[in-house]
Amino acid sequence: IIYRSSWELKVMQKFDTHPNVVNWASESLKIPYQNPFTGKYTVYVPDFVVTYVDAKGNQKAEIIEVKPAKETFLEQAKSQQAKAAVALNSFKWAAASAFAKSHGMIFRVMNEGNIFSNPKRKA
Repeated sequence: IIYRSSWELKVMQKFDTHPNVVNWASESLKIPYQNPFTGKYTVYVPDFVVTYVDAKGNQKAEIIEVKPAKETFLEQAKSQQAKAAVALNSFKWAAASAFAKSHGMIFRVMNEGNIFSNPKRKA
């Protein structure tokens, strides 16, 4: 069984029900990158690849990663582990952006701030 966060499940439900989504797949793509900590070449597997029809009727394809903000933005990373995750993610996402661009696709990262319409905020 593959673990899915509530955010990923929400995205999957949106893909299944949105009339503009042509097709989507989960963890279907492997993008090579160099790990900055080990120097080894490895692969990054983004969460989703989705094809949809935009407002102008054009078909678009996106690579989408779903991550919590603490693993997306350095200023929200509190622990050393979270800061290392942000650093590693930046290398993965640079590789994904280059891959997407070279294949006429878009790459984007989503987190609780742009998946939920009313994200829970800490006081």
